[in-house]
Amino acid sequence: MPQMQQNEKPVRPEQKQNQQPGIESAMVPAPESQPRASSAVPKLKNKVALITGGDSGIGRAVALAFAKEGAKLAICYLSEESDANDTLEELNSMDCDAIKLSGDIGDEKVCRELVKKVIATYGRIDILVNNAAEQHPQENFEDISAEQLERTFRTNLFSMFFLTQAALPHLEKGAAIINTTSVTAYRGSSSLVDYSATKGAIVSFTRSLAHALVKRGIRVNAVAPGPIWTPLIPSTFDADKVATFGSDVPLGRAGEPNEVAPSYVFLASHADSSYITGQVLHPNGGEIING
Repeated sequence: MPQMQQNEKPVRPEQKQNQQPGIESAMVPAPESQPRASSAVPKLKNKVALITGGDSGIGRAVALAFAKEGAKLAICYLSEESDANDTLEELNSMDCDAIKLSGDIGDEKVCRELVKKVIATYGRIDILVNNAAEQHPQENFEDISAEQLERTFRTNLFSMFFLTQAALPHLEKGAAIINTTSVTAYRGSSSLVDYSATKGAIVSFTRSLAHALVKRGIRVNAVAPGPIWTPLIPSTFDADKVATFGSDVPLGRAGEPNEVAPSYVFLASHADSSYITGQVLHPNGGEIING
């Protein structure tokens, strides 16, 4: 009888086959090979999702993709009322039960209030998408002020701590947390040092939180988009840079938000990604970042 290593726990009956590649019918228990969910059943049917930055860009695309899969939605935004109204109208046209909530997620009290409103409306949260972010290019590192540094970290990183802490009492086994990081977390950006630093921290946050919550049955993953055509781009860069945005990746163009959204659907679906936690998906136009 083989000896188990210390801390190694038996998870299958002891068994051995003497010929490769082996016979599946002889395995006990048999491997589960049938699809985990029917394609006829929406992947997120009746799940409640809270999405920050859900008014536009990647957040809007994720909201629409979740709605298509049967989720109920709360989209959070800062102050872009017209975008939020457009997104809500589109969700309603899909017969999606959805609400919009505004507030500065860099403020811990606001995060608690957002969660309270979602619970008051739906009674639960099944999926938390920490997506909202801001960036402020500085060609000279010395020009990053203390105010900018704090603001970027509050919006991009502190908010994830605040919202997760507020939502956690309402997340049950099978829930999913999905954080938006960035390709800049892996390759850096000379003009977005503070932004890239937050995105690197989000990767570590995701991996550590996944370990912290694994025994509760809550999966934590992230998505690291490359150059994606969102309102953040023309509101960040000058016209010349916008004109060539994304042209330096192998696919030669910026991605669209709806090319990123399926990554979030996959990570939100327990049927599809039940064996994935602490990981990062990379819809980035072909850039190899080894992360």
